[in-house]
Amino acid sequence: MTDQITAARPGLASWVRLTVTEAKLVLRDTAGIVVPLGLPMLLMVMNGIGSDRTGVPELEGLPALDAVVVPMTLAMVVSMIGIVNMPSFLSAYRTFGVLRRLAVTPASPAMVLVAQVLVSLAQSLLGVALALGVARLAFGVEAPRSPLVAVGVFLLAAAAMYAVGMLIAAVSPTVNSAVAIGLVVFFAFFALGGGFGGRDNLPGWLADVGAYLPFGASFDSLGFSWMGVGPEPGQLLALAATVVVAGAGSARLFRWT
Repeated sequence: MTDQITAARPGLASWVRLTVTEAKLVLRDTAGIVVPLGLPMLLMVMNGIGSDRTGVPELEGLPALDAVVVPMTLAMVVSMIGIVNMPSFLSAYRTFGVLRRLAVTPASPAMVLVAQVLVSLAQSLLGVALALGVARLAFGVEAPRSPLVAVGVFLLAAAAMYAVGMLIAAVSPTVNSAVAIGLVVFFAFFALGGGFGGRDNLPGWLADVGAYLPFGASFDSLGFSWMGVGPEPGQLLALAATVVVAGAGSARLFRWT
């Protein structure tokens, strides 16, 4: 009996096929692709045109486009996809009974979660590549001075954003509520993290909070990697704590039906 159950478990080919299917479904959602991939490129163009390439002493000699706009854009890509896009797909699968049907087959609903995360990560990487391509080719933006740190921070930021997205999917009863909650959370993180202007424009305590929320911590840490400065340990710890807390909460609260 055990051998039969083991044999019935999906193999690598099934995981690949499911991931490819998820990718096709995501590609059919035109708005869900254009916004996270097109908006960052638009922001790069808008900020890059007429930008001053003079180095800023407070930014370790880098222009503001390199040390501020590029890190902000990359943080925005991963937060939009992780907090807004992914929860809407998972909520739709629950609403339409996809997860419930998978629960009685060898293809566990957990496979959908893994496939969706992989597809979302591919979206994030594509969005980052497009934004960086525009920044480099059109405006001469330099690569980060600490590239390995930048990669590590990006992966940690992605994990934090996806954990928050999973928590949103876990508590959202409908697709519309998942989109609404995701947008509210995204814009709250974005505003408090300095996306609409420097955090120094916010009240002191609110600016401090925003610096340790996922967007602010990702934005600052990516900026530090571009400048070749070590990230603030407290902000990295805040991102790691988000992964643990939001991940545990989503695992406990997530409903398959």
